[in-house]
Amino acid sequence: MKMNMHIVLYVLGAICCSGAYKILVVYPLPIRSLNILGEGYVRHLLKAGHEVTFITAFPKKNENNKNLRQIDISSNAQIFAGDNTFTIKHVMNGEVPVNDVKMLQEFSLACSTMTFEHENVKKLMEDPTQHFDAVVVDLYETEVHAGFAALYNCPMIWSYSMGAHWLVLRLIDEPTNPAYTADYLSSNVLPFSFKQRVEELWAQVNWCWIKWTNTTPKERAAYEKYFKPLIEKRGRVAPDYEELVYNASLIFGNEHYAFGNLPRTPQNFKFIGGYHIETPAKPLPEDLQTLMDNAKHGVIYFSMGSTWSSKDMPKSVIEGLVKMFGKLKQNVIWKFEADLPNVPKNLKIMKWAPQPSILAHPNCLFFISHGGLLSSSEAIHYGVPIIGIPIFFDQFVNINKATAKGYAVKVTLNYDLPKNLEEAIQVMLADPKYRQKAKELSAIYHDRPLSPGDEMVHWVSHVIRTAGAPHLRSPALHVPWYQKMYLDLAAGVILALAVVVVIAKRVFGMRKKEAMKEKKN
Repeated sequence: MKMNMHIVLYVLGAICCSGAYKILVVYPLPIRSLNILGEGYVRHLLKAGHEVTFITAFPKKNENNKNLRQIDISSNAQIFAGDNTFTIKHVMNGEVPVNDVKMLQEFSLACSTMTFEHENVKKLMEDPTQHFDAVVVDLYETEVHAGFAALYNCPMIWSYSMGAHWLVLRLIDEPTNPAYTADYLSSNVLPFSFKQRVEELWAQVNWCWIKWTNTTPKERAAYEKYFKPLIEKRGRVAPDYEELVYNASLIFGNEHYAFGNLPRTPQNFKFIGGYHIETPAKPLPEDLQTLMDNAKHGVIYFSMGSTWSSKDMPKSVIEGLVKMFGKLKQNVIWKFEADLPNVPKNLKIMKWAPQPSILAHPNCLFFISHGGLLSSSEAIHYGVPIIGIPIFFDQFVNINKATAKGYAVKVTLNYDLPKNLEEAIQVMLADPKYRQKAKELSAIYHDRPLSPGDEMVHWVSHVIRTAGAPHLRSPALHVPWYQKMYLDLAAGVILALAVVVVIAKRVFGMRKKEAMKEKKN
């Protein structure tokens, strides 16, 4: 009997372990908000029982989960060393090139190169005993990390921190039409005017030109330097870089249908916006819980995100904001990264704030935000309206879309910020439609068959179980561009017409000659 019980337990254990996979999660950029998304993958995959190796610039200390191995690349932060221009003040003064495509592509590739050169990553890559069932990599302006999938001979899954934008859809299907889809660096919102359609078309043409002439050759060189020798050392032929780039099994987009204005997407693009949000929200610290519980007139939460620091605003703007907040009846929580003296009683300064927990509290009236997609997702998740002050990247289009949807008010980042923000606050306080709309969109956001984290785990497992999920891939990748545009048909028609014209000319020419001969006779 005991022997039978041991056999049963062994079989059950084997069944439980058979669904566990080894997954490599790569987040090379030293940007805290992006790493939060990476941590979301790690948390859900570990919860599902998988083994995770996490390449991260923000490793967690005292992490004791036996299924997690962290590859520390925190030294990648050196890419920002000595550069003090990337601040709110310099953006306001026009000293930072906003959304320079070439700069963004080169920055991303530079971070990738630093990652491949890191001794901890080199040790992992050069170890022939290492293998993974799938690779999940943060996708931002470079696809050189596709080399990991070739190295470990496993499916490639991209994690995109934004939505279904044309420059990522091109990797698994085809770019969307610029007549009705905005570039992520754009501020245009549908419907487009003629001028805006031209701007969107130019954005795609310009990006492709810079990518083709400047970035792709460097990416190919990096792939051949860091991956090709290791792949060949393992006894396999290294695939061509251009072929490898378009071999992804799946792309996860950090967006949801509730945001609206989404283009059509192929079967292997999955919306999992909000997967990084822990549910239920963590309890607030005692002092913050007391403040929000006792706020008779509600609480306004103000944060410019994890990358941008409010402390870097011009001194006159900071002083103006403090004075303006002090006139409000509401309590204000401001994530401000330095000590701030002489603040009014209703203003609480926090160097780091538990943002989801604050937004989850029923007394949180609205969120003053820079409009990053993580913050935007959290606002929709908890049904909190937004006053948006966009600074960079996709923040402009995020806030413009939120404004068009009716749950946000936009404020321009300039030296008149205290005055303009006060006006926006009064508009938000006076009109309940913003909060009502935020609640409506939150209901749409939550109305899905699975939580985004569970859905992500399902699709990762599905890709592994089906050897890369080729059945989900779009046939568009296998059709040459000239066939998609029917240029071969057009060429055939033109050729046929040309032949008809030539024959007609000859026939009429011969008849004309015969007629002239008869006339002479």
